[in-house]
Amino acid sequence: MLTDYHVHLRPDDEDTPASQYFTPANAERYREVASERGIEELGASEHVHRFVQSLDVWAHPWWRHNARDDIDAYCEFIREETDLRLGIEADFVPGREDRMATLLDAREWDYVVGSVHFLGDAAVDMRGDWDVWRSTDPDKVWRRYFETLGEAARTGMFDILAHPDLVKVWGEGAPFPEGDLRRFYDLAMDGIADSDVAIEVSTAGLRKPVGEVYPDRPFLEMCLEAGRPVALSSDAHVPEELGHGYEPTIEWLVETGVSEVAVFERRNRRLEPVG
Repeated sequence: MLTDYHVHLRPDDEDTPASQYFTPANAERYREVASERGIEELGASEHVHRFVQSLDVWAHPWWRHNARDDIDAYCEFIREETDLRLGIEADFVPGREDRMATLLDAREWDYVVGSVHFLGDAAVDMRGDWDVWRSTDPDKVWRRYFETLGEAARTGMFDILAHPDLVKVWGEGAPFPEGDLRRFYDLAMDGIADSDVAIEVSTAGLRKPVGEVYPDRPFLEMCLEAGRPVALSSDAHVPEELGHGYEPTIEWLVETGVSEVAVFERRNRRLEPVG
């Protein structure tokens, strides 16, 4: 089986209102491409910061700028007008766990994708005013990122841990630590090992400056040793990105010892043979 759960029905651009993209016709565009590419399990997981209810969790200026839609209207659309699985991509915001849990627990998701995009107010993967890479100390950034990732896993709020080494997104376009990166991965492993979260293998990194899958092989191997299952996704923002890079990625997974992928329904997980 092939899955693609980390999928957005609209691009991240400013002029992408819900009324234009949360339509049966647009959902069908995604379903058609998924069928062509052999993806059986397809879900939507819109960014939580797109919804006004997210401001009850965190009022970061970036969230205030983007929070325009109603989360319950989104859920109703997916459930009533599409055959997609219902998910959401929810940021882990340290200190706001109770508020995020309240938002998530009030809806019947098929799965929740947990992401670490921010370290404090600074963004890992966004250039401009909030760019964490204005710091010149990559060791400090990487250390904070993986400590935060471990905390996110430990909360139990998330079914899938998204693009788990996102901190590498800029490749040579950002300062990069020297030496064995496993010293940073270790910082997340206690939280990951103590959790029941699935680790996302995301081909989105192939489209980013880093040019490689999230996570890298040493980190994935550490997660597998901890007994964590794998969830396969592309982080598509347009239909053409669905399943991007899946063929070589699946070969890579098999070489790494992965034979099954996680499948979700109503936040229950089962494992199916990959491929």
